[in-house]
Amino acid sequence: MKRSITPTTVERVLREEDFIVSITDTKGRISYCNRIFIEFSGYSEAELLGSQHNIIRHPDMPRAVFKLLWDKIQNKSECFAYVKNMSKDGGFYWVFANVTPTFDPSGNITGYISVRRKPKLSGVQTVTKLYAAMLDAEKKAGAANAIVVSSKILTDLLTEKGLSYDELILAI
Repeated sequence: MKRSITPTTVERVLREEDFIVSITDTKGRISYCNRIFIEFSGYSEAELLGSQHNIIRHPDMPRAVFKLLWDKIQNKSECFAYVKNMSKDGGFYWVFANVTPTFDPSGNITGYISVRRKPKLSGVQTVTKLYAAMLDAEKKAGAANAIVVSSKILTDLLTEKGLSYDELILAI
């Protein structure tokens, strides 16, 4: 179900001991969420279970970041990312996410586990600028080319720094 939520400037900050945990199927539908996820998202467990994980997607997040994340996890790799999420009331909260595929005994992906924790301030400051540039490029390019132009900004930064995506995310 599509919800129309207006983002606000109200920020929730994870506590050092907080871990937000969710499990989804291969299509991104939530099958498990812990109490910290419920607390920060502002949704009830009943509202979250069966919903697409993008129920908490903040409009400040570039599409290219999620494309990268999905590409990595669908290729059986884990992905680390700084993500700005939106609560049901329009507030936001930053997380440092680790998304990992789960497998059946034959090695087929059965779903994904995401564990999020309080991000480093330096990382949030770095990606806030990067994501704003990526999002601006996506808006200017239009839907058909958004991911390509946005991804190029990230790729160019990685080339300039001489780092892989994982190296950058873990260093900031």
